[in-house]
Amino acid sequence: MAKLTLLLGGARSGKSRFAQTLAGSQSGLVVYIATAQALDAEMEQRVAKHRRERPAHWLTLELPRAIAQGYRRSGLQPRVVILDCLTLLVSNVLLAECPSEEIEAEKAMAAVQLELDALLELLEQDAAQWIIVSNEVGMGLVPPYPLGRVYRDALGIANQRLAAVADQVFLMVAGIPLPLHPYRTTLASNPDGE
Repeated sequence: MAKLTLLLGGARSGKSRFAQTLAGSQSGLVVYIATAQALDAEMEQRVAKHRRERPAHWLTLELPRAIAQGYRRSGLQPRVVILDCLTLLVSNVLLAECPSEEIEAEKAMAAVQLELDALLELLEQDAAQWIIVSNEVGMGLVPPYPLGRVYRDALGIANQRLAAVADQVFLMVAGIPLPLHPYRTTLASNPDGE
């Protein structure tokens, strides 16, 4: 089973930088799974900036969805995998399921759960150290529109499921990694807990 480190935090909290620091401290091949899609000029700049910040010898897989399938197809056997980020992965799955503002919440949540099930199965089988970056979006206001509420709920459940099986969980605040209690919950089998 993969060793899993989950990094949670707000926007610009230092999650990606800390993930790169953790990965850089290991010897061997590092694979960086990027879930961002450059759909506009601002996002193109962000993606380019992230590429420049990564060491040139790391391999990058650009996988907006179907992480487990894409990783397996690559045939790579790295020492460390960074998945950056779960936040955009969930968004990509939801937008593929709900291309308009009309959302079928159950269908959308089921699609996210299938993606996460495949990722968790991969983590059970892989030998690499995985570092997964995700935003903590549940501490703010309730989104005023249905897709935003489904997104917030889907990401919160995904974070809970990963935290339940993670070896380490950190909450990033102002660039400072705060280790969270490694207590494993039963939320992986019952992710609807509040």
